[in-house]
Amino acid sequence: MQVLSPDAKGLAAAADLLRRGELVAFPTETVYGLGADARSDKAVARIFDAKGRPRFNPLIVHVPGVEAARQIAVLDDRAERLASAFWPGPLTLVLPLRPGSGLSPLVTAGLPSVALRVPAHPVASALLAAFGGPVAAPSANPSGKVSPTRAGHVLAGLAGKIAAVVDGGPCTVGVESTILGLAGDAELLRPGGIPAEVIEACLGQPLHIGGNAVQPTAPGQLLSHYAPSSSVRLNVSAPDPGEFWLGFGPAAGKADLNLSLSGDLVEAAANLFHFLQEADRVADGSPIAVSPVPEHGLGRAINDRLRRAAAPRP
Repeated sequence: MQVLSPDAKGLAAAADLLRRGELVAFPTETVYGLGADARSDKAVARIFDAKGRPRFNPLIVHVPGVEAARQIAVLDDRAERLASAFWPGPLTLVLPLRPGSGLSPLVTAGLPSVALRVPAHPVASALLAAFGGPVAAPSANPSGKVSPTRAGHVLAGLAGKIAAVVDGGPCTVGVESTILGLAGDAELLRPGGIPAEVIEACLGQPLHIGGNAVQPTAPGQLLSHYAPSSSVRLNVSAPDPGEFWLGFGPAAGKADLNLSLSGDLVEAAANLFHFLQEADRVADGSPIAVSPVPEHGLGRAINDRLRRAAAPRP
C-alpha cells in the first residue's frame, strides 16, 4: 500500500491507479474517503470487498462541480439552490439518477437515486480534476468501524486491501457530510457537517426526518456504525471505575480525553473520530463512557455518530 504525497506527482499517481480500477484513499474536509472509478463495476465491487460493506448500502459519488452533478442526476430548483449555497462542502444530495449516467449500478445499490457531493478539500478537488471522472467514495475504514480522519487511521484499518492513500493531513470537519434526500419532501437522511438548521434556513422550510436502517437509501443509516472495539456508554457525567472517559465541556475537565474543553461543537466534531480511535486504543477493551453533548447544530451529527457507535453490534 503506497502512501502518496498531496502534490502533483502524488495526485497523478493516484489518478492513474483509479483509472486502472484500483482503490485509493484520499482526504476530504469531512473524513478520508475510499475512492474508486464510479463507472466501473469491478472497481466499485472492490470497495465493498475491502470494507466488508453490505452491497445493499449505497455509496456517495464525488464530482468536481455542479455541472458534473447535472450529468449524473436531475437537479430541481431546491437542489440547485442548495448546491449554490453549500457546494463545494460537506453536503450530499440524494437525487433522481439521470438515465445514461454511466454509473455502475453497484454505486446506487440498484436504486433510482444517487448520492452526490462536491468536496471542498483542495486535495480531493485536485484528485477529481486529475482523474477526470466521478469517484465513488465511502469512508476509508472497515465497515461499521470508526471513520478515519488521518492517513494513519486508513493504514491501520485497510493496509493490504487497497492500493494507496494520499496523505493530506487531518480532516478539518471530522464528521461525514450531511445527507439530504430530495425525491419528495426534503428529508434529512443523515446529520453531518452542515447543521440541519442552516439547511432549513436556506430552503425556508423544516426538514422531514428520513432514513431506513433495513433498506438504506443513503450511507450512514445502519443502526450499528462508527463503532470502536470497546463498548460505548453515552450521557455519562461520572464514569464508573475502569471506564475510559471521553468528555465534553468544562464539567468534564478530568476526562481522559475531552472533545472540547470549552464546549465548542465545531472543535468536538473535528476531534470525534480521532478521539474515539485513541480511546479505543488506550482503553484496550475497557468500556468507553462519553459525556452528554448538546443536541443542536453540529451536536446532532456528533450524537448521531455516538448513538450508532453505542448501538448493539450485529
